[in-house]
Amino acid sequence: MSDAATLQALLDREAIRDCLARYCRGIDRCDEEALRSAYWEDATDCHGAWQGSAGGFIDQALARLRQGGRRVHQVTHVLIELHGDAAAVESSFFALQATAAQPERETFLCGRYVDRFERRAGEWRVAARTVVYDWIEERTRPELAQDDASLFGVRQPTGAAMPDDAVYALLGRLRAG
Repeated sequence: MSDAATLQALLDREAIRDCLARYCRGIDRCDEEALRSAYWEDATDCHGAWQGSAGGFIDQALARLRQGGRRVHQVTHVLIELHGDAAAVESSFFALQATAAQPERETFLCGRYVDRFERRAGEWRVAARTVVYDWIEERTRPELAQDDASLFGVRQPTGAAMPDDAVYALLGRLRAG
């Protein structure tokens, strides 16, 4: 492989990893722009009970997530196999979730995003996603129902939905100037 081809492969892999991180920010912070930027407009998503368009998944997920609760998604091992303007991407994830309706009940999920990424006009995004679930654990933790000040104490600030999360303040300052 030539130096130019090696460099392009590295740039492609980094763009795919960045897209996966945007998805996690989008879902955890209810950031619709970040979430939609991870998928092509015509993308599909097989996401547990949801089987259909990625846009439909985003619409129903945001409606539910904007009701509140805590969630953390982390992508760990990412395997990327490049095939020209397409890539097979397998990403392991951990997700910890609690809803506002039942803040004391947490769900821990482990699995993999099995994605077909496509590069269009030089940009990589998910064209088709299948979520594979490898582990689930649900438990009740009454202490999670406390308000943030009681639960986190001096560990402030705490995570929040867009625009209230600390990352948006940082982005606003940097983008302004």
